[in-house]
Amino acid sequence: MMTQTATDLTPSAREAIADALNQSVAETAVTTMLAQNFHWNVTGMAFGPLHDLFQKIYEDHFIAQDDLAERVKALNAHAEGTLSGMIKRSKVSEYEGKATDKEMIAALLEAQETLAATLAGCGALAAEAGDTLTEDLCIARGQTHEKFAWFLRSHLA
Repeated sequence: MMTQTATDLTPSAREAIADALNQSVAETAVTTMLAQNFHWNVTGMAFGPLHDLFQKIYEDHFIAQDDLAERVKALNAHAEGTLSGMIKRSKVSEYEGKATDKEMIAALLEAQETLAATLAGCGALAAEAGDTLTEDLCIARGQTHEKFAWFLRSHLA
């Protein structure tokens, strides 16, 4: 399939890709807050490394939200911008209450794996439509989430 720009895509392809990107934005936003919550509340012997890792995650994800939402706008679609809408849409859940360091790691690991899968699906949609720019963004973000998943999994080993 020929590479297409956002304006060359069919309206249905643009809509499907934008919807998948909005899913990614929502899950990234919820995971950003999850990581920041854990950054603020982590305690124990691994405080230092976990505090730093959680900060790296939320700082990365904050920037990613903007990159993903701007791609939605490049597709001439509406970028979901409300917290309530993102929480409703997200497959990643907030963590209520106190958590141990291992529970924090496990929750963030699950979030990273969810994000990688969501982005792989979005990238596949984009590839099918010939939208290489969105596909490339999804691949890069997916790789980042898989790397964070590896870091988190290593703490549980």
